[in-house]
Amino acid sequence: MSKDILRVWERRYGFPKPDRDAHGERLYPATQVDRLRLLKRLMDQGHRPGRLMAASEEELQALGVAAAAPARQPMAADPLSQQLLALVKGHDVPQLRSALNQAMLRQGLQDFVVQTLPALNRAVGEAWMSGEFEIFEEHLYTEQVQALLRQAIATLPAQQAGSPRIVLTTVPEEQHGLGLLMVEALMALDGATCVSLGIQTPLFDIAMAARAQHADVVALSFSGAYAVRQVAPQLAQLRALLPESVELWAGGAGVERLQPQAGVQLLPSIQHAQEALAAWRAARTGSTGDITPAA
Repeated sequence: MSKDILRVWERRYGFPKPDRDAHGERLYPATQVDRLRLLKRLMDQGHRPGRLMAASEEELQALGVAAAAPARQPMAADPLSQQLLALVKGHDVPQLRSALNQAMLRQGLQDFVVQTLPALNRAVGEAWMSGEFEIFEEHLYTEQVQALLRQAIATLPAQQAGSPRIVLTTVPEEQHGLGLLMVEALMALDGATCVSLGIQTPLFDIAMAARAQHADVVALSFSGAYAVRQVAPQLAQLRALLPESVELWAGGAGVERLQPQAGVQLLPSIQHAQEALAAWRAARTGSTGDITPAA
């Protein structure tokens, strides 16, 4: 949930009721965080916030039990996800790191990123939303996957001829960088030169970086947790700041329901990102656009 939603709820419903630290920043007690997690899960199931706010604690818990059951079914169907989720829950970092690495070596980097990680990320997200995972456990998983991908990217060959220079980042308040790293891995695997700025880069600085790096493309990642109504304005502002010659790609769950926007290529899935790179190369080299990994 975005901070804007939480503040609207404070004014409209009187919940949540945060404390304040010495600097005036909001602090949410653990009991309120648990309730917010439940509310978010129920809203994802189609419940309206006004009705949920008027419900008693017992009614919310009953709705939560009903909503949690189907969310766990996909995890049980995937043995690899089951194994990795158990390692996360067991806090066995060395074994988790080893299991992730073995899966990547068996499948190859491309299949691991395109097929395994999206399903695993969803399973971890569902476990967190259902209360099976704590926040630190979700962070533990994310850090291990990011470390593995960075290590794999570092071993890839240099840029191939006819491939773009891509600046990758997220906009301010978008703190989720795993999707961005997954795209970087695929782009680098296909021979692109990728320059990552990490997360939460101010729009003006993204434009400056694009010029400094002589970028052909700026690629942004928006997670499902990012406020949807903020995505289009951010893209419009950045498009106005970038040179016309620089393409703007926006991907991730946060753009799945976004309407087409002038000067912006929307890439809601990792496969769309691959297709965009193939199309970019084909438009400039006359190739067929077939994707042939570099390694």
